[in-house]
Amino acid sequence: MTAHERIVAEAERIKALGEASESVAPYPVNQPTIGAWLDAMGYDSERFRHGEAPPSMAQVWTMPGLGRKRPPEDPLTRMTEFLTDAGYTAVLGTNCEQTYERYLRVGEHPRVTSALDSVVGPKQTAMGEGYFVTSRNTWYVGDEVVATMLFRVLKFIPRAGG
Repeated sequence: MTAHERIVAEAERIKALGEASESVAPYPVNQPTIGAWLDAMGYDSERFRHGEAPPSMAQVWTMPGLGRKRPPEDPLTRMTEFLTDAGYTAVLGTNCEQTYERYLRVGEHPRVTSALDSVVGPKQTAMGEGYFVTSRNTWYVGDEVVATMLFRVLKFIPRAGG
């Protein structure tokens, strides 16, 4: 089996697991975090100072942060580690597409599921030969979808001298 065939087989195995990873926000949506985020972004809105979170904060609530890690079954982690072991040691964030169904409200406790969406390659890029790995994240409050994100990274073998 070639390296490419092994990579494709591993991607198909991980994709077959579906939403294999789930993380629950360690804290509910809260006004102090929203206020700090608004201040850091230099943005102000009465709407977001009184009970709703900016939609682009969806990921903030479930990010691992310092001292926490993604679940071991996280499909993006599994696939990127497999590629690292295959020699694709460098990573570059290349694309993020988010969709918001509704704003989160103070007091809600979101959770996120993650699935491997696709692995495309090998591609010859300016950075080196690589594979584009796309994960699909879905945020929920209860059973209601509130946001989704496709996150794509390039895992590549750096060009010599680069």
